[in-house]
Amino acid sequence: MFDTGEALIERWESHFPGRQSLGRELVYRYGSVVRSYHDLTHLAHVLQRVDELADEADQVLLVELAAWYHDAVYDVRRDDNEERSAELAESTLPAYEFSDSDVAEVARLVRLTRTHAPHGWDRNGSVLCDADLAILASPPEEYDAYVHAVRTEYRHVPDPKFVQGRVAVLRRLRALPALFHTKHGHDQWEQAARDNLDRELAFLEL
Repeated sequence: MFDTGEALIERWESHFPGRQSLGRELVYRYGSVVRSYHDLTHLAHVLQRVDELADEADQVLLVELAAWYHDAVYDVRRDDNEERSAELAESTLPAYEFSDSDVAEVARLVRLTRTHAPHGWDRNGSVLCDADLAILASPPEEYDAYVHAVRTEYRHVPDPKFVQGRVAVLRRLRALPALFHTKHGHDQWEQAARDNLDRELAFLEL
């Protein structure tokens, strides 16, 4: 965890110099011990995927900034984490000399991670949403580790209720015409993600 945090701080300082205290605050949030999935490793993974998809974004630095904020506020007992994370961006970024338009775009992108349904013209949104969902296309053992981490994060939810909610999420995802909206995501990740979703759903519905 420490090494991941330090690596992320270095990345932050290289991309957003002169704003070290803000980067450290965000790393602190993702490093909370109560997080099992939406943690520093998840943040690092999303940022790596943003790098992969960078050519498909219009404003890749703003997409990256939104990735830093997208789970900055995360409480498993609430359903408004995206909104609260967006509000955190709106309340903190102006003090670090980000323009009003940049702050508005970052907040818009963070809110978009609630639905992962960007419009076709929304290149920034497509990159962020695809980066956030890229875990679904992981090799089976990595996908299983992700599922385990999510279950651990929701350890307070009884098994029957968790399974019911998880099945609903999986069915909603499978019903989407496309999980990924960038060309790279669609070409490289779509089928692997659907295979993982089908495998997990078959297990849960036994």
